[in-house]
Order: sequence, then structure tokens, then C-alpha cells
Amino acid sequence: MTYRIATIRGDGIGPDVVAEAVKALVAVSEASGFDLDFIEATMGGAAIDATGSPLPESTLAACKASDAVLLGAVGGPRWDGLAGRLRPEAGLLGLRAGLGAYANLRPARMFPELAAACPLRADIVAGGLDLLIVRELTGGIYFGDRGTSPDGDAAWDTERYSRAEIERLLSVAFDAARDRRGRLCVVDKANVLDSSRLWRKVATEMAASRPDVATSFMYVDNCAMQLVRNPRQFDVIATSNLFGDILSDEASMITGSIGMLASASVGAAGPGIFEPIHGSAPDIAGRDAANPLATILSSAMLLSYGLGRKAEAAAIESAVAAVLAEGMRCADIATGASGELVVGTKAMGDAVVAAIRAAARS
Repeated sequence: MTYRIATIRGDGIGPDVVAEAVKALVAVSEASGFDLDFIEATMGGAAIDATGSPLPESTLAACKASDAVLLGAVGGPRWDGLAGRLRPEAGLLGLRAGLGAYANLRPARMFPELAAACPLRADIVAGGLDLLIVRELTGGIYFGDRGTSPDGDAAWDTERYSRAEIERLLSVAFDAARDRRGRLCVVDKANVLDSSRLWRKVATEMAASRPDVATSFMYVDNCAMQLVRNPRQFDVIATSNLFGDILSDEASMITGSIGMLASASVGAAGPGIFEPIHGSAPDIAGRDAANPLATILSSAMLLSYGLGRKAEAAAIESAVAAVLAEGMRCADIATGASGELVVGTKAMGDAVVAAIRAAARS
């Protein structure tokens, strides 16, 4: 069997880290006996430079014709002066909307080997950390009515959600909680926002027919505090586009580094989008200094959620754990502890590939 993978390397460190994820995917496919056809496409700043558009029609068409999309980070300061609809990030929003990828799954799991890199006290994260943020991705303030007054002295962005948008996102979150530890926390700002009150109403109605999932509610400001006070209380968090964007970045730092967090953006139909949650970091682009593990772990999510290859996904995750157990670290997760070996992007990718192949031979 051959799977088509639309590969968007992106901007900044995007090409650096995507290259290592591709190596890991090739290694696991060779070990398991299936083929991958990587279809190169462009988006973001690179696409603006080449075509004038952050999301060329040819890229969207290539993604729709693929089984999954592997994406590096997009954007950078060189394009900051462009109008909003022409910025690299507009390409990302357009891709998510074009593929109907309305649910963003962002796991925050702390590998035991990286406990020392966690900024929280050891007793707070004793026993590990494993939570999942399910973020609504194609609605809310990022897609609502927006504008700037003619004199430039006022601007607005509108938060709007429909029942249907909330229900489909929460369905994903309830299913995820059922497959994990059976707890779902819906995060909102229902004491202030009408849109959040709708979220809470819909979630309450849906929870009544799902007694196997313990459902709770929390205001977003309290959730931000609880993530650093007692993150182990959470299993699955479901929330809106803006709140999910912020909370998932906070959760990433609790695990040790944003360079470790993967994500999957999926919908009811069409291929999913698999990408690290970190940015393009243009200051270290091409310097063999970026941590590729978030993108490699995103490729594991591609296998699991995109292709239904759960065993192969587990092989990549096990290889990452094995490499960390050996003491290999990129600069962002290095603590200076005895036994650590700080390596660059390519060496870390090579080590993961070697671990995949070693496990396949055993």
C-alpha cells in the first residue's frame, strides 16, 4: 500500500525539522512494508515569495488529494508588514478551513527523562504529566468579522460560535476522554462572554448522554493558573480556538520545551494536518540547532490519526523515548546534567531513525 503525504516544509526551521520527520516516517514504513509518496507543496512565507499568495490553489489541491499533510512552521518577521490576509499565517488558517480540520489535538506529555527540564517543582509533576488539549480550530475569533476603522484608531475581532461548531468539537473531546482516563474539562469564560455561555450550555446537554465521562467546567483564567499549580488534575481539556492556542503553549513549557509538542488537526472528512506547535524560529534556521522531536512526534500522530497505523506510531514514540533515555538532548531540553549529550537537528533525527531500525530488528 502507498500513502500520499503532502509535505509543506514551511519557513525558518520548518525545512530543518520536517526533513528529520520524513526520515523517521521512511524508516518505519520500510520496517513495516508500506510505501510513502511525499508530495512537495509550499505555503506561508515561502509561498508568498514564490507566488504572491500564502496558500496557492495548487497547494490546497495537493493537500486535498493526499492521505495526510505534514507541515513545518510558517511565518517570520520578514513578512510582518503585510496585510493580514496576505501574511503567512493566513495560509495556515486557509489550509485548516479548506480541509475542514476543525479539531486540533495537542497532547502535552512529559517524558520521564525530561523531568529536570520542567520549570515546575518536582513534587507538582511527580509521577509524570499526560494531558490532551482539544482546541476548536476553524471558528471563533480567528475567523469572525474583523476590521480597522478608517482613521486606524479602532479595530475589532469578533468571537462567534454556532451550536454545530461546538457540538462537533466536543464530540471529538468526549471520544478522546473515553479512550483515555474518562475526564473532560470544558474551558470557557462563561461569566463574561455570550459565546462561552453557549459552549457551556451545549457541553452540559452533551454530557447528560455521556455518563461514562466525568465532565467539569473551568474559567480560562483559572485554567491557566491550574496548569502551573496542579497540571495532573487534567485529562482532556476542550476549548475554543483562542483559548486553546494560549493554553496549549503554556502546557508545552510545563513538559520541558515547546520543541517537544506535536499536534494533529483533523475533521470529519479530508486529510488531517500534522505539525509541531512551535514557531518558525528564523534566528536558528539552517544552523542545525532546532529540536526536531516535536515534528517527529507529529509524524507519529500522522501515522495514528491520519493513516490508522497505530503500531507504527508507537514505534516512533518508543524510538524518541529510547533516544532521550540514552541522554541525547537538543539545546532547548538540555539541563547540563551529567550524562547528557547535546546534539543538533540532524544527529537527533539520525538517532531516532537508528532506534526505529534497531527495534525492528529485535
